Amino acid sequence: MFLRTLRTLLKDPRFRSLLYSAAITLAVGTVFYHTVEGWRWLDSFYFSVITLATVGYGDFAPKTDLGKIFTVIYLFTGIGILLGFVNPIGEYIVDRRFQKMEKKKQEGKTFQDKIGFSGLLGKLRGKK
Repeated sequence: MFLRTLRTLLKDPRFRSLLYSAAITLAVGTVFYHTVEGWRWLDSFYFSVITLATVGYGDFAPKTDLGKIFTVIYLFTGIGILLGFVNPIGEYIVDRRFQKMEKKKQEGKTFQDKIGFSGLLGKLRGKK
């Protein structure tokens, strides 16, 4: 389902530009940490991803002053870019779910007894 969603979203030029921006941001972080901090490529990529995802396990941290300054700037710019990339994916998945629910409702197949997560979202959006 996720790959199908990505394939569909890749047809949108705005989404493709967000994908390219996210990939470039991760690549810049990876190259920087590899070069300045001297980390292996995989460790540099891993740190770039967990930093922008705001996970921050704490197993890696920049030791140089330049690395620390870059990380602050990287966080402020990269988090927005990464969220901009992930947000349309979530919206698409939720919207498809609502479309399926509406189609079932039109066919007379409703699940009024079962609220679940989708029903909660529908109530929050005012669609139920």
